[in-house]
Amino acid sequence: MVPCIVYLADADAFRILWEMKMKKRQKCPSLPETVTELGTEEGSKVYIVGTAHFSDSSKQDVVKTIQEVQPDVVVVELCQYRVSMLKMDEETLLKEAKEINLEKLHQAIKQNGVMSGLMQMLLLKVSAHITEQLGMAPGGEFREAFKEASKVPFCKFHLGDRPIPVTFKRAIAALSFWQKVKLAWGLCSLSDPISEDDVEKCKQKDLLEQMMAEMIGEFPDLHRTIVSERDIYLTYMLKQAARKTELPRVSETEPRKSVPSIVVGVVGMGHVPGIEKNWNTDLNIQEIMSVPPPSTLNRIITFTAKVTFIGLVGYGCFCVGKRTVQLILSVPATQYCLQRLHEMGVWIF
Repeated sequence: MVPCIVYLADADAFRILWEMKMKKRQKCPSLPETVTELGTEEGSKVYIVGTAHFSDSSKQDVVKTIQEVQPDVVVVELCQYRVSMLKMDEETLLKEAKEINLEKLHQAIKQNGVMSGLMQMLLLKVSAHITEQLGMAPGGEFREAFKEASKVPFCKFHLGDRPIPVTFKRAIAALSFWQKVKLAWGLCSLSDPISEDDVEKCKQKDLLEQMMAEMIGEFPDLHRTIVSERDIYLTYMLKQAARKTELPRVSETEPRKSVPSIVVGVVGMGHVPGIEKNWNTDLNIQEIMSVPPPSTLNRIITFTAKVTFIGLVGYGCFCVGKRTVQLILSVPATQYCLQRLHEMGVWIF
């Protein structure tokens, strides 16, 4: 007997997939306590899952929320500079998070500039400290959101955080020289042990952000750039995602139809109050996307640090001879500094 194969037209396939999605979508979803519901004037609903970045419980909350509401859009607290973590396995991420080496420092400086790059590495040290203490890679809730979103028909996946170079550059510009030194010392001296119970206690406030808040509490301008401004940016991106969803069309001739959207936002618990506060406000993100030029003091410090480094290298070369000269000059960090000085018009030789 020859099996009967039924071919569906595109219109039928779209309709079946949409009906399956609507059937799975719960009218009165049973959601975790960590979920905050917001709405728009157009009737769209936004479910914000407040997470701890190092928590298995948060992963489960994200999975349950997406399965219950079958969203049209999922928005996560990531930017394009951190999107690679979505497709990396846990073991690789764990290894990457623990390793802070010269190559990473070089990339951070190249991407963000000297001062911002160094600040980024210090913040990575904080994350690496938690990773080492818990044996758990950060961002598990974002990877779960990515996986679950791919299972929901017609669901889009958006990156909702401000680009990290903008955040670091604005944060550095907000601090005086001595504030930078004091903050760097606080980050370098971090060594307190952390247990998994500590993480779950921080479900009321994300562990990483709580530790940062404790360290930057005496620097209001830093808190503004790292937390408050990102609250505004995340709110703006969530509201953009909550615009009406256009139903899938089979052809260009078919009339356009739109319905209120269902959005799931996955953000650190510390950002939820700020998002609620800004939700009914008209937001303009252009101001918080601008990067102020480095101050004269910053340029002098950067230039002095580079010249000092080159001077030390030169003195070492003079002392140890030609063979060692060739070895030192082959080091990537030396080549990078020489190149930057050349670009600034400083001739060494």
